[in-house]
Amino acid sequence: MSAARWRKSSYSNGGADNCVEVADGFALVVPVRDSKAPDHVLTMPTASWRAFVGLVKN
Repeated sequence: MSAARWRKSSYSNGGADNCVEVADGFALVVPVRDSKAPDHVLTMPTASWRAFVGLVKN
């Protein structure tokens, strides 16, 4: 994960704390972390992440 390029949720309004961050560019998983605890990374299968995001959007 040291090479991961993290991006914040568009709903974070550019805040430095309290942000959900995801890293793109991994084929099989999506790394997710809390900006307050950047060393604690959760990875989930890409299909599961897409399903989650789809449910949140709906």
